[in-house]
Amino acid sequence: MFSSFLLMKSSTAANNYNVVSFGAKPDGRTDSTKAFLGAWPAACRSAAAVTVTVPRGSFLLKPVEFRQDRTLDARGASFWSCRKSGKSCPVGARSMTFNWANDVVVTGLTSINSQATHLVINSCNNVIVRKVKLVAPDQSPNTDGLHVQGSAGVTVTDSTFQTKDDCISIGPGTRNLYMSKLNCGPGHGIRIRSLSIRITVRLIKDSGVKISQVVYRNIQGTWRTQQALTFDCSRSNPCQAIRLHDIKLTFNGRSATSTCLDDITPSWTQSIICVL
Repeated sequence: MFSSFLLMKSSTAANNYNVVSFGAKPDGRTDSTKAFLGAWPAACRSAAAVTVTVPRGSFLLKPVEFRQDRTLDARGASFWSCRKSGKSCPVGARSMTFNWANDVVVTGLTSINSQATHLVINSCNNVIVRKVKLVAPDQSPNTDGLHVQGSAGVTVTDSTFQTKDDCISIGPGTRNLYMSKLNCGPGHGIRIRSLSIRITVRLIKDSGVKISQVVYRNIQGTWRTQQALTFDCSRSNPCQAIRLHDIKLTFNGRSATSTCLDDITPSWTQSIICVL
């Protein structure tokens, strides 16, 4: 059972495929599986911009799989041009969004040319994202790969993020997020909230936000400056239980350095230099 699920191909959704129109009942008791399975292929057959909408409520579904064997192309070039021109433009659409959903698996997805973020996990529980490929060209502004917020138990593995902005951005209220075996770049890497770049955790002074229990493990790559890793945390709410293991970043063929600023209490560090 899940209360809302949203797929968007474009912000100018000319066709709206509402699952209620296909017979779904938001009462939490009526089996709405057939209605959901009817709305999905109807939307995928459309050559125009489409939205599959699940209105707020509780919908009862049996275990169900939604398949899309083609590449999801949001055709964002015209939107990016509008943004660069300085004209009044729409906010831009996320290619795929899951809201208030439980027990979700996204696998084998290829998404290109998103107007904004490719994939959003918002207020969800128990989500697996694996073997996805999210691609946006260098000239695309603010095209994050994956954004997770207000969600618990999210696993992201075996995936490629070739996006202009963040590979993965982590918003407030995120708990128990596990990421492994990711190809990330050339954008800004993995960002907690929107105050850091790549593997930097940064909080503004006197911030009420606290970051804790974050693990960085087996991260390898190259860096454009000698200082590759920085923790700059709030003095009033210091970072706690930050775990670093086998971080191997190089700068011009040499080992990069790292810096710890303000208050940080790492519970475990290995294979990393921390200059205080």
